Amino acid sequence: MNELDGLNALIIEPHAGMRATIHNMLTMCGLSKVDHAGSSNQAVKHLGLKHYDLVLCEYALEGGQDGQQLLEDVRHHKLMPLSTMFFMVTAEGDYGKVVSAAELGPTDYILKPFTADRLLERIARALDKRNVFLPVYELMESGNQREAIDLCIEGEEKHPRHAIDFLRLRAELHMFLGEPELAEPIYRRLIDAKAIAWARLGLAKTLFLRERFHEAQDLLEDLVDTNKNFVDAYDWLARTHEAVGALEQAQAVLGDAVAVSPHAVRRLRKLGETALEAGDHDTAEKVLKQVVSKAKYSEFKDPQDHVRLVQTLVRKGDPVQAAAVIRDLDKSMAYQKGAALCSAIASSMVHEYTGNEARLNESLIAALAASKDAPALAPDLKLELARVAIENNMEEGAAEVMREVMRNAKDGAAIGRAMAVFEKTGHGDLAQQLARESRQQVVDLVAGGAAKAREGDFKGAVALMQEAVAKLPDNPQVVFNAALAVLKCLDNNGWEERLGQQAIVYIAAVRRLDPVNPKLPALAGLHQQVLKKYNKAPRRK
Repeated sequence: MNELDGLNALIIEPHAGMRATIHNMLTMCGLSKVDHAGSSNQAVKHLGLKHYDLVLCEYALEGGQDGQQLLEDVRHHKLMPLSTMFFMVTAEGDYGKVVSAAELGPTDYILKPFTADRLLERIARALDKRNVFLPVYELMESGNQREAIDLCIEGEEKHPRHAIDFLRLRAELHMFLGEPELAEPIYRRLIDAKAIAWARLGLAKTLFLRERFHEAQDLLEDLVDTNKNFVDAYDWLARTHEAVGALEQAQAVLGDAVAVSPHAVRRLRKLGETALEAGDHDTAEKVLKQVVSKAKYSEFKDPQDHVRLVQTLVRKGDPVQAAAVIRDLDKSMAYQKGAALCSAIASSMVHEYTGNEARLNESLIAALAASKDAPALAPDLKLELARVAIENNMEEGAAEVMREVMRNAKDGAAIGRAMAVFEKTGHGDLAQQLARESRQQVVDLVAGGAAKAREGDFKGAVALMQEAVAKLPDNPQVVFNAALAVLKCLDNNGWEERLGQQAIVYIAAVRRLDPVNPKLPALAGLHQQVLKKYNKAPRRK
């Protein structure tokens, strides 16, 4: 039993007696470093402070959030390293809940009641597999994906029992690096060897990223037809419909996914947003109410959910209920970042509808002032704020909000959606002017950073681009050049741990915002060159 010696664990269980029982079992298994959390919020605090080798999480948590929603938050906010073994503990026999948990990637689930021997058996099996993949995980988390791919190739030969897992990880690494064309043959090889649903999903993703939407759609539709519980496939099918402008089809697919997996807040949120955009206000109201209710107990609750619910209710002609949602926002999220801004935006919508001009002006002034320092506010809500402002004679404030949206736009389509808001209000000329100004401002920002680098002022280039990213965190061109500035500074001025970590963050952001950027491989190559120069890449084991 010494194989668990030195590992640390977190037990997430609301009942003290059960926590003590599991603690005793872990002690019997040889694991002595054990922390406890009685709620999801306590668990988040623990996970934010230290990394655990093992997490045992009760599904039926108390306080409004279940184990699945907690896992969703933890994965999304990257509070657990890849090496953490996460076990969902449940006495529920409901298959749908098990499927819902499985989609979010727990290592395993354990059905209560269980014995210490049974627990040890499951942990030992997971630990054996983790030890095989640990060197790859370490390379990935240090930003050394190229060597991780090489190690996966070696792993396929050295550990044939895990060959499929190594192939899958290698394909995912190519996708992460923005190389869907290299991932495609791996997924096809897996499909030929065995009709694995996730391999077919991976192949669909490679087609989606290269904008071969109709091929991806055919594959995904077949996948959901033959795998009714494979909710990840529903998500990607919805994304494919959305990419070609088929919002009603996207909403229908998301609705099917929610029926299979009703507990995932992010999917519910996406369904609500899609229904709102598609004009299906009844569905939007129903779903967004669920989102607000479920997310209320999360450590990562978002006041923007309340704003979208208010927007839906106002469009349905129900300002009384919308006002009640704002009161709940003010009460339940008083100290949440961005809550005051969200409350002001939501209030402006209600006052515009009721015709209370004085209160409308008051809310708009507050919202426009707060929006100047709110990069996390979603573009659709900024556009709604701009619409309300320009339709109520606050053209200057509306134009400033619109400039920020356009400067931060991911692509031309996003700029087009922004322009459409002003065009519908009869301000097409202003939309054109703002689009030109915004594009030029981004060009000037990037050029300013490049000029400082050419002059040898690498720290100045980094400072300028850091400031630019703080203002425009979703602009791929800005984030790419910030990553480049940081890497050049490290290469020329010497290693700084803070900048080394920032390079990883920026490169990951580029991959998220622009996964098929043709310059990504060169950026990643420069990163590896810098890591090797200062001997910062982890040694392969």
